[in-house]
Amino acid sequence: MRFRMSVAAASVVAAVLATLPGSASAAAERHHGIGAWEPAPQAPFEMPAGARCEFAVRVEPIVDEVRKLTLETYPDGAPKRELFTGALLNRVTNLETGATSTADASGTSLVVYRTDGSMTWYVTGPVLLGFRENAGTLPKGLWIVDGRFRVEFSPTFDKTITMLHGTTHNVCTDVD
Repeated sequence: MRFRMSVAAASVVAAVLATLPGSASAAAERHHGIGAWEPAPQAPFEMPAGARCEFAVRVEPIVDEVRKLTLETYPDGAPKRELFTGALLNRVTNLETGATSTADASGTSLVVYRTDGSMTWYVTGPVLLGFRENAGTLPKGLWIVDGRFRVEFSPTFDKTITMLHGTTHNVCTDVD
């Protein structure tokens, strides 16, 4: 798994760097906000019954080595393009029964933010995505989406997934 993710991360970094004109140092001078890798921890969260699963659920990282690299910013300093990668294992807990499951969300994502609040993720590997009722291309749930795919987020966080190849799995079924 570690080898697969490091190859995926290297592929995404190479693809991103290939889009920047000129050498890496010249590109850094021309693009705002290119910086160093920094931690990007995920905070634990809870959702009430019916929001994602039919029961109240808690998601908390048990391994969180995710880091991000800001590739470009808007003139006001807000991120325009960021790269995220690293190990992320989440414990998903059914708060009504205590049942738990581990969800691997250790994917690599290039995230492009737009000024209207929408964004696009270009992903290799697994990520954990929550879907509200009638708010995207998957039914309500907490989904591990794995493979190569794109996720379009509307300003209200409705999600449209375009799969190149991969799988989806509703983690709610693991702790039901």
